[in-house]
Amino acid sequence: MALRVLAEIGVDHGRARAKSVGEFEGQVFDAVITLCDRANETCPVFFGGVERSHLGFEDPAAATGAEDEILAVFRLVRDDIRTGVERFLRGKEGLPRS
Repeated sequence: MALRVLAEIGVDHGRARAKSVGEFEGQVFDAVITLCDRANETCPVFFGGVERSHLGFEDPAAATGAEDEILAVFRLVRDDIRTGVERFLRGKEGLPRS
């Protein structure tokens, strides 16, 4: 369902895959944004002045009900992620700093 709601807004996520943080070893980041509570709790420490922010939400995969109700939850989370990241990139308030 996540891929379906991403496709609705033109995001082709078909070739994406989960990555280990080890794949990014040695790279420098300006910011790290965690998107779920588990990631926020287990996210490794990033050195070098990296700005960390957390945008937490419920896992839409836990939604129950009819398909249209579950899709609505996935759409809500998708839209919340977009809004939060856009706010962060604009430098506006909205994401609590970790």
